Amino acid sequence: MQFWFKKNKDYPLFWQKYGNLFSEKKQKQTFQDIRFIAFDTETTGFDYTHDRILSIGAIAIKNNAIEVSDQLEIYLDQEVFNKDTVQIHGIRKNNGLSKVLEKKALELFIEYIGDAILIAHHAEFDKKMINKALSRHDLGILKNKILDTGVLFKKTKHQVYLVDKYNIHYSLDELCNDLKISKSDRHTASGDAFITAMAFLKILPRFNKGKKMEINDLFKVR
Repeated sequence: MQFWFKKNKDYPLFWQKYGNLFSEKKQKQTFQDIRFIAFDTETTGFDYTHDRILSIGAIAIKNNAIEVSDQLEIYLDQEVFNKDTVQIHGIRKNNGLSKVLEKKALELFIEYIGDAILIAHHAEFDKKMINKALSRHDLGILKNKILDTGVLFKKTKHQVYLVDKYNIHYSLDELCNDLKISKSDRHTASGDAFITAMAFLKILPRFNKGKKMEINDLFKVR
């Protein structure tokens, strides 16, 4: 068992395998070899404690291209239901979709992402929702590095993006408008994951300005 596992803790096999991916020493990957996963969650609301994940959408990016054949879409049984948010995500309590229990959804998601670098828009929210769900099943937290398309986009707009006057947040709709991305399937997890993947690929040329891209460049605060 790895250092983040509690001593004598009997974790499920999928979580042990996931942890082992981050304990193994790997050769340095080129930017083109890295598997990125753009993902999104649709939820019953914005409260990390009381609200729940309704669906998870994810799609892979590799070698500067979206891997359409490498994607995941999961709908969860609705332990919590908030009719006020249905008009946003369109997921009803009884809509005939094939759904799984939360723990199974987490297992499918963790097995899918592996040690990929995750990408999300306003990533802190999605990360916290996933981590809260993991904690309900007495697991750990996400180990993957995570990039936020909102932060990356802001870096291309403002040289010193953390200064107060630049402390603004760009919505995914604003990125779509600026980057000329279609908004079809907005507010579905799989649709927003695809849009986030498109945004990421369109931001990269602005970000590196023709220079050779190194993965660490994307995580630098500038």
